Amino acid sequence: MMDVTPLASLMPGQAGVISELHGDDSLRVRLMEMGLIRGETVHVLKYAPLGDPVELDIAGYHLSIRKGDAQRILVSPTGQPAR
Repeated sequence: MMDVTPLASLMPGQAGVISELHGDDSLRVRLMEMGLIRGETVHVLKYAPLGDPVELDIAGYHLSIRKGDAQRILVSPTGQPAR
């Protein structure tokens, strides 16, 4: 079994493959509508100066989400550098 970690624990420059989305139905639907779906690779680009929100690169576009939401996204780290 692969190790999974919350997306919020990755550092800028790290990437992971989404394995699970936690939270209520409305949160999961909102995240999926933004492209955060199981099997997609997400790259952490940077955190805002106070740590929230986090800027991501997924499927070729940039997306910012709250750190609390990033805690609910479990990823398998890939070791790939951010684009």
